[in-house]
Amino acid sequence: MCGIVGYIGCKNTSEILINGLKELEYRGYDSAGIAILDNDKIEVYKALGKIKNLEEKVSHNECVLNKDNLSIGIGHTRWATHGKPTELNAHPHLGEYSYVVHNGIIENYKELKVELLEAGHKFVSQTDTEVIVHLFEFYFNQSNDAQDAFNQTIKRLDGAYSILLITKSEPTKIFFMKHGSPMAIAKNTTEDGDEIYFASSDAPLIGHAKDVVYLEDGVSGVATNSSLSFSEEVSWDTLPTSKQYAQKDGYRFFMEKEIYEQSDVVTDSMLGRISDEEIIFDEIDANIIEGINEIKICACGTSYHAGITASYLFERLTKVRCNVEIASEFRYKEPLLKKDTLFIVISQSGETADTLEALKMAKKAGLKTVVVCNVDNSSMTRIADATILTRAGIEKGVASTKAFSTQTVVLWMMALYFAKQNNSIESEFLQKEIQVLREVPSSLTVEDKLHEKCRRLSKRYLHGHGFFFIGRDVFYPLALEGALKLKEISYLHAEGYPAGEMKHGPIALADPELFTIALMPEHSHYDKIKSNVEELSARDSTICAISPLDFELADDFIKTSNKSHYMLEFFEMLVVLQVLSMEISVRLGNDVDMPRNLAKSVTVE
Repeated sequence: MCGIVGYIGCKNTSEILINGLKELEYRGYDSAGIAILDNDKIEVYKALGKIKNLEEKVSHNECVLNKDNLSIGIGHTRWATHGKPTELNAHPHLGEYSYVVHNGIIENYKELKVELLEAGHKFVSQTDTEVIVHLFEFYFNQSNDAQDAFNQTIKRLDGAYSILLITKSEPTKIFFMKHGSPMAIAKNTTEDGDEIYFASSDAPLIGHAKDVVYLEDGVSGVATNSSLSFSEEVSWDTLPTSKQYAQKDGYRFFMEKEIYEQSDVVTDSMLGRISDEEIIFDEIDANIIEGINEIKICACGTSYHAGITASYLFERLTKVRCNVEIASEFRYKEPLLKKDTLFIVISQSGETADTLEALKMAKKAGLKTVVVCNVDNSSMTRIADATILTRAGIEKGVASTKAFSTQTVVLWMMALYFAKQNNSIESEFLQKEIQVLREVPSSLTVEDKLHEKCRRLSKRYLHGHGFFFIGRDVFYPLALEGALKLKEISYLHAEGYPAGEMKHGPIALADPELFTIALMPEHSHYDKIKSNVEELSARDSTICAISPLDFELADDFIKTSNKSHYMLEFFEMLVVLQVLSMEISVRLGNDVDMPRNLAKSVTVE
């Protein structure tokens, strides 16, 4: 989703802003821009497409502001919501003497725009963001007080947003506001005063400062290089110091690196949470589980698929009813929220707008809430009663890989933990499951032979009219996830189906140009899935079988190892699907890490 950076200091502001935007590329964007204010001088640059296009514009125009003097700047990567991807619609947005960048959506922008047009303001973009800068100048022209004008402006805005605003009327200040969209502020003390850094995530801040504030909703303020004032009391934290995550470590793509590191990060997810005899979650108070008669899981995209997987495990192990909801639809069904329901939300970023709103609904209804998340200090972690961090590290590939594997492992551990707490499983069974959990990292290891097999097969799957990914039990949500990965990065049509549903309509599409990716685990309904695949083969669908057991009807066959448990097969097949999708995308010449039209974190509804 859109990214924000800002800086006050004496260093090369354009360089700092552009490097900060590069750290946010993983979030997805279609345009980028910066504005640098040095006393009464202003430089504004915008570009469509990659940040390198913006960087070229800056270098060609020989932007030499702030080499020695104090200057301030703001920057933005935009993912279009209101208005098409154009330079006019790219941020920063300009008034007569002020400039703004904004993440989120201003829900009442149309009403405000009509009001401002009637007052004589002229708009040049199609965006909701532009109303912010015009509204600020409208109030400043009345009071000649920038702080008052900013306060008046943010009072008028409805929606979710984070804002940075600079103005020639106060050329040493950045005004900021956070409401429903993430914003962090870091500071670094130098001989010339404090350097202040702004960003919508940690990534652009690491290495520049040690101290950081993660703004809570409703907090606004103003910054100079010598002072920071906030509308409410804030607490300072310490930034991490390592930028190793930003390096590809010799891999071609971040996605490839992240597929390969799943074995390690899943180990981190389990660290301190499993012993020989029990599952340990210090983050969960006993009263969260007490009196729970239903579990409701809510998420979007890949996290939703992890949630469906977890629903099988929760019901199977805890004997408690478990439902899974798509967060983007949750509110519209006017859901029945009973206080004996445990509400679990899943989000890689902790900022997914639809999931966040669902969490707020559950909290308002008095439900006990848990978030499974990868980002501490995110909005969801601050709202939920309990937070279970997946510890996956920053995921820079837009198409999630290690987010899914760590979420699934954490949810599996939670299911075992809850089951033991409500006495629905025996200690002996739990110990066996713990031993299986310890084998998960090896199941996620990418063998050279496997990767080479996927690479060679990929050239067979570059055409056709679509893909069916099919599986049963937990391999059904794995099929959904496999289809999503292929769609995201190859732009080929793919659907995930429960294998038994093929004969209820979809099998009508079967022909040689329909590719079936069949998940055929040895330890989960093998005979039934085999029968379903035979039906598709009889109708000439091209079959790619993924299984430890030989299957004579397969046109292509990816042999997995003989595992002792269906969840170990699950994770090994997950790796196969991820690598195969990536290699197909590579063959097609697509941008694996930044697929078109997608954003890493969807922080608007």
